[in-house]
Amino acid sequence: MMSGTETRRLAGGLVLASHPVPAAVVTGLAAALAVALGSDGVTVALVTLVVGTGQLSIGWSNDWIDAARDVAVGRTDKPVVAGLVTAPALRAAAVGALAVCVAVSLALGLVPAMVHLAAVGGGWAYNARLKATVWSWLPYALSFGLLMVFVVLAAPGTRVPAGWAVAAAALLGVGAHVANTLPDLEDDASTGVRGMPHRLGRRVAGVLAPCLLVCAAVVVVVGPAGAPGPVAWTGGAVAVGLALAAGAMAVARPRSRAPFGLGMAVAVVCVALLAAATADIAVPG
Repeated sequence: MMSGTETRRLAGGLVLASHPVPAAVVTGLAAALAVALGSDGVTVALVTLVVGTGQLSIGWSNDWIDAARDVAVGRTDKPVVAGLVTAPALRAAAVGALAVCVAVSLALGLVPAMVHLAAVGGGWAYNARLKATVWSWLPYALSFGLLMVFVVLAAPGTRVPAGWAVAAAALLGVGAHVANTLPDLEDDASTGVRGMPHRLGRRVAGVLAPCLLVCAAVVVVVGPAGAPGPVAWTGGAVAVGLALAAGAMAVARPRSRAPFGLGMAVAVVCVALLAAATADIAVPG
């Protein structure tokens, strides 16, 4: 039986290994979009639980699979290296979260469940293999795009997401992927991880990340029918400013996590704009 100190250490390790900030942002944005689409309280709660457990399973599987690499390069910011949690414990947590995700997803219907589980599968595929290949961007594009599809399909009615909305989500995902890898390019490469950003190099990847985020913001502003209004233009300008700040920070401080945080902020602004345009992002099926 674990002591109180050991229990707190394990809990802290699990929280850190879940990649709590991106997990919370993605989950919160999915819940906010579900509310904007008119989903009832039960559906919003289920969407939140489904996306949350899916994100937990992806985060925990990432640190479990990468445990040996993290030890090899001395990543003391990682809970396994810091001795807060073991790789087997993370494996058990990841599998348990995935099991809950599967069960609750089915409560929202077979088609939405399959879409969301495909999105989660993309995250696991990235962790298991694709992160080390030129296709490292693909799981992010597919998973973020499918997350948009899932939330719309789980909402009332027979609506489907507009293509531009799915494209914007995919661009946000790839932009976040590139920004997230920038601080760890050298450590990753030393352990055989050579994803798309690693192959492009720091200079090109540092330019690509804000460009993708800017493209996502532009799509969100011009995608809805009709001319963009003041809110759309203002939100788009804020998103573009945040994206450019992410690029500048990536150049000025190569090891900083700030570009990824700014990328998440771009996603928050874009989802707010999407929520204001629900009549255009969810169209009759």
